[in-house]
Amino acid sequence: MRFSKSFTVDRSILDYLQRTRFNRSRSERRNELLRRAIIEEQYEVLEREAAEFFVVTGKADRAESGAFAAASRRSITRDGERPSCSTPL
Repeated sequence: MRFSKSFTVDRSILDYLQRTRFNRSRSERRNELLRRAIIEEQYEVLEREAAEFFVVTGKADRAESGAFAAASRRSITRDGERPSCSTPL
């Protein structure tokens, strides 16, 4: 569905639309570029959210992770022996 809206656009943008529209109208080309810009912006937001999610918050978290890893190694390798496997690796 299309709606007619009025926007003020820089002359350089209009020139770019005219140069790159090929056999489409400037309106179609503008809509294509706006869709691409929206997708790009959404990806940037997702990247920021992922970076915030995976960031380590501090030394306490690293210490807890290290303690967990050490405890896991100890439970897997009781008394320094390799765990027995019922299936060959």
